[in-house]
Amino acid sequence: MKQLNLLRSALPLTLLALAACAEPIEDRPETEETMMPVEPDGGIGDGATPPADMVDGDIPGSLHGRWGLVPADCTSDRGDAKGLINIDAEGIQFYESRGVVDTVETSEPGQFRATYAFTGEGMEWTRDMELSLSEDGTQLVRSEYGEDALTEPLTYTKCPA
Repeated sequence: MKQLNLLRSALPLTLLALAACAEPIEDRPETEETMMPVEPDGGIGDGATPPADMVDGDIPGSLHGRWGLVPADCTSDRGDAKGLINIDAEGIQFYESRGVVDTVETSEPGQFRATYAFTGEGMEWTRDMELSLSEDGTQLVRSEYGEDALTEPLTYTKCPA
């Protein structure tokens, strides 16, 4: 029994001595043993599938939804809302065309720039566009770059749900 008590009192001192001899973690070279594991959930830690705005190549979820150039674009039920755009993870839908994300240049929660492959009215084309969200999330600015791009950005307002 006496030996067990002696062992119990010596154990904390032994562990403390070992810890003092070890290299600080930040000074150790990164090896497979010291690298942090990459989580399949994008690092959010719960093992769940990452949300849409964390998947490479997808338009961030904060930009999804219906956006109108004028209020009537959001309320028209006659199909004449030519200033309405619908944004989802894969692309953007205009009045008579659909653009699907092709090559991503910038992807952040409130900003997304990519080249889109468009189809509509029997034609195909590409367009380099950037989508930027206002701080309060109510407005979206769409800017185009390259040949045949719009000269000025367009500002859309989020349509009510």
